[in-house]
Amino acid sequence: MSPALKRVATHAFEVAYGQPPQTWVQAPGRVNLIGEHTDYNDGFVLPCAINFGTVIAASPRPDPVVRVVAADYGAEVDEFRLDQPIQPLADGAWPNYVRGVVKYLQENGLPLQGANLALTGDVPQGAGLSSSASLEVAVTQAFKTLQRFDDLSPTDMALIAQRAENRFVGCNCGIMDQLVSARGEAGSALLIDCRSHETRAVPMPPDVAVMIVHSRVRRGLVGSEYNTRRKQCEAAARHYGVMALRDLSLARLQANAGDLDGIVRRRARHIVTENQRTLDAAEALAAGDLRGMGLLMAASHDSMRDDFEITAPAVDQLVAILQSAIGPVGGARMTGGGFGGCAVALLPLDRVESVRQAVARHYRAPTGESGTVYVCQASAGAGPLT
Repeated sequence: MSPALKRVATHAFEVAYGQPPQTWVQAPGRVNLIGEHTDYNDGFVLPCAINFGTVIAASPRPDPVVRVVAADYGAEVDEFRLDQPIQPLADGAWPNYVRGVVKYLQENGLPLQGANLALTGDVPQGAGLSSSASLEVAVTQAFKTLQRFDDLSPTDMALIAQRAENRFVGCNCGIMDQLVSARGEAGSALLIDCRSHETRAVPMPPDVAVMIVHSRVRRGLVGSEYNTRRKQCEAAARHYGVMALRDLSLARLQANAGDLDGIVRRRARHIVTENQRTLDAAEALAAGDLRGMGLLMAASHDSMRDDFEITAPAVDQLVAILQSAIGPVGGARMTGGGFGGCAVALLPLDRVESVRQAVARHYRAPTGESGTVYVCQASAGAGPLT
């Protein structure tokens, strides 16, 4: 996490409250290496936490008031009370992420006290890198650290943050974003079983870079289309009589389609094959097999484009440019909910500059903008900052 974020949060806190904070916490954003839309199908995902995230400066208050200043929104302030019902503000308002977490911390039985918070972050918003989960988990971590809720595990934190996003903010996301933000491990990706919430750290080769390229294509359809894809997956699960598509084999998918709608069948095929690709990718990454990883990432992108239909032409072009520049020693794919956002690439460190130059030369968004390149490190999950 950038030291500059701590300085920004500290300055905002001191200006707002007239004294230095008692503590600082952080929670990272994430990028998903492979396993797209599998999380809400009880499947497998392979994300890693990244060194972009949210930092909160915090101190306790003697009264039941939570006061929050957002350094990235012109020092805008929100204030609410713990002894009164916590209500959401307008749709999309940043305070809802804070309010929702506090509400569900209380509903989890934790005896919250008031707090002064100042927050800032550098996760690119609208890029599919989970700025919202980073904020939610950071707020959870702030109260955990302030009040020494040592029994609140990282998985508990993730579940509370997810509940806030599902029920308070109104986005019906799976557990992946919050869980990797809470449980990420430095130098490793995290294989997550989205049914059991079990995780396994998958060490990344030390000479491998994680490159994220923002396509500059706004993800305008992702809300409605995300919900449509989720309903289609649920319809396929009902057709086959399984709890979730995680329980469906490819052989049964192909043999027992019957009168299943063709579009729904393709959606199911993506989930079933993507789950297996994710498990295979964890093994390839652990073995340092970048060639195998590249083939799996390419197959994942093709499936998202053809079966799940969530890519965009500009993103397809960006992935092709990345793959061509990387060659056979790595891979690239769209990452995130779809319809824009980012591509992710795994590549040897010694190819970063040439791939960056290829993107600068050959890629332009429909608006004429060039892609924005971030070179990331697999980072640790949420915790206090010293």
